[in-house]
Amino acid sequence: MGEQEPRSAGELLDIVDAQDRVVGQATRAQAYARRLTHRCVFVLARTGDGRLFVHRRTAQKLVFPSCYDMFVGGVVGAGETYHDAALREAEEELGVSGLPAPQPLFTFLYETPEHSWFSALYEVRCDGPVDPQVEEVAWHAFLTEDEIAARLGEWEWVPDGLQAWHRYLAWRAQPA
Repeated sequence: MGEQEPRSAGELLDIVDAQDRVVGQATRAQAYARRLTHRCVFVLARTGDGRLFVHRRTAQKLVFPSCYDMFVGGVVGAGETYHDAALREAEEELGVSGLPAPQPLFTFLYETPEHSWFSALYEVRCDGPVDPQVEEVAWHAFLTEDEIAARLGEWEWVPDGLQAWHRYLAWRAQPA
């Protein structure tokens, strides 16, 4: 490959079984290379007026480089809870501190021939200015849901985030 491996490739993750129980540990690189099921969080960062943080990932990302995403988030580290990972990832990627605790919405299993992870979807309020990590985020803006819908067919979106988005819209449409 000739490139330096991204620093996150060596991060230790919990590997889980079909019931989301921890059965071992592996590095992120090993989990992706061997398609080991691990944990991930998706966080919708929403302003008080309803706009959502949307960004384009950097070209250096290990998975889905240069794609757009309407979630912040990432893998859950070894020994970390979904809740702790959701807050950590939101604050890291948005470049803010002191966010309120993200609210859990639902979980789902994301599986493709290449990837497998249990996913917990959260929402957090973020009204202040953001300063996203340059290692993670190449571009960002707060968009309305209508603006996102208009770009779904125009931009290349991360496949797991796109699936999470469609699941979110279906979940939200369900009667209370």
